[in-house]
Amino acid sequence: MPAVKAAPFDPLALAARFEGAGARAGFRFEPFGDSGGFPLTALTRHTPGPRPRIYLSAGIHGDEPAPPLALLSLLESGEFDARAVWFICPMLNPQGLARGTRENASGADLNRDFRHLASPEIRAHVRWLERQPNFDLAVCVHEDWESAGFYLYELNPDGRPSLAEPMITAASKVCPIDQSPLIEGREAKGGIIRPLLDPLGREKWPESFYLQVNHTRLSYTIEAPSSLVLDTRVAALRAALGAALASTFDRTRA
Repeated sequence: MPAVKAAPFDPLALAARFEGAGARAGFRFEPFGDSGGFPLTALTRHTPGPRPRIYLSAGIHGDEPAPPLALLSLLESGEFDARAVWFICPMLNPQGLARGTRENASGADLNRDFRHLASPEIRAHVRWLERQPNFDLAVCVHEDWESAGFYLYELNPDGRPSLAEPMITAASKVCPIDQSPLIEGREAKGGIIRPLLDPLGREKWPESFYLQVNHTRLSYTIEAPSSLVLDTRVAALRAALGAALASTFDRTRA
């Protein structure tokens, strides 16, 4: 696979947009580390009273610009409101985004470093996560350069009510769903992968494994197809996230 797959983005300009939109929406903007001169940042918003605690992340692969743009669009449109307590890390690999590469400037795939914490970016991210409470829901937002359709991973070891089907239904109104019986070497049905695995048996951990072991019992990794134009990828991710949030809030009210 070629090293460069996407047009570079300006992480500083993107961070400024997140900071401005977050301030208008009542979020705290928190720098928690540095990546080659680019800040690593989180946005948090705490509303008193019982609320679902929701964690969202994006931008861990620098050749996947749609995920941070989807989170920014939802933030700017007011979707991240007082119905939840929010924990958002929108740009985990700013060096990669600046270069248009999956890896950081040192050539490390940051989404394989959550067990050994070899990279400064993931060490800083984990230190920040260790200061946060457990989450009721976590969604890691991605896109896939090798897929022709949208798909997702669900890690739900306790068999909680699933959000996978609402997300797939919402995304299907925007883009094709990957209907392959095998995706990324794992069994899939209707664009949904539900791997049965023990993270402790794996040497390299993606973010979702770290979250399952340490922070949440319900997480999703959602993947838009990079073969489509950027606006469509952003719209598909927005649709899936919107459906997950709507279902979560409906169940909270029930």
